[in-house]
Amino acid sequence: MALLIRVSESRLDRGKVSLVSGAAGFLGSHLVDRLLREGHFVVGLDNLLTGSLENLGLALQNRKFLFVPEDLAALPEVHLAGRLDYIWHLASPASPVHYRRHGVETMLVNSLGTKRMLDLAVSCGAAFLLASTSEVYGDPEVHPQPESYWGRVNPNGERACYDESKRFAEALTFEYRRRYGINARVVRIFNTYGPRMQPADGRVVPNLIRQALRGEPFTIYGTGKQTRSFIYVDDLIEGLYRALTWPATDGEVFNLGNPDERSVIDLARVIAALRGVEPRMEFHPLPADDPTRRCPDITRARRVLHWEPRTPLETGLRATINCFMGVCKRHG
Repeated sequence: MALLIRVSESRLDRGKVSLVSGAAGFLGSHLVDRLLREGHFVVGLDNLLTGSLENLGLALQNRKFLFVPEDLAALPEVHLAGRLDYIWHLASPASPVHYRRHGVETMLVNSLGTKRMLDLAVSCGAAFLLASTSEVYGDPEVHPQPESYWGRVNPNGERACYDESKRFAEALTFEYRRRYGINARVVRIFNTYGPRMQPADGRVVPNLIRQALRGEPFTIYGTGKQTRSFIYVDDLIEGLYRALTWPATDGEVFNLGNPDERSVIDLARVIAALRGVEPRMEFHPLPADDPTRRCPDITRARRVLHWEPRTPLETGLRATINCFMGVCKRHG
């Protein structure tokens, strides 16, 4: 059965109307909060496979937010009765723990789910943003990675369900743009951290913070010299907002990340210093297809969006640790 979303015109207050898929996730919920602050009416879709209604605590109290608990990949069609200005397609498991556990679901939401959102963009004339990932670059041979780099991805590996389905979603987005003339852009998100991350989601920042809070040794894969680009969630959301609402972004691909390249072992030492604990390390084999270097070239985002990250790593980590202290108390 097709999904028909009805929004009463009396609730719109003449503001912009946005639809956010993956609204209950880490990034989706922060984006919903930002859009509501900007005066948008927001429709949030999420099947809660990896998201949580706790993340939408503030939004659910706002009369300009409508939550729709649906699985995009399982719907034959999605229609919205009324005006729709923007579609922000963020729905997808994004952490290794989640997309390996839900590999088929990840591939379906990034293929069928993306098609549903693109079809809605065509029918409503809405501007469309696809939240892609730095994982489309795989284990890169070019450093730092510009948007023009095509990547080096293992199509049959353990990470392929995420990497390749995001690459497909990008290709589908641009095919729709060529065929139907929709207003569309792609944003490739690099390692983002901050409040509302799940402590046990398997990504390096929550893993190390969780271990620091428990007084456990830090689990380091490989030598720990592999690098990542760590961007605080508020900076990332600002980039997302500009990428869809600013002019001259149609047809663009943007890297959103922090060019301040850090090794994993350096990150562990920073977290240990913030917690005042000894940085004890336990080394384990590097997982298959784990990238050894990851750093964005954000020249295009600086030029077109006038955007760059502004939150120092220590500041963002301190805010994340404070949040995790509350989360860890609740979840053990």
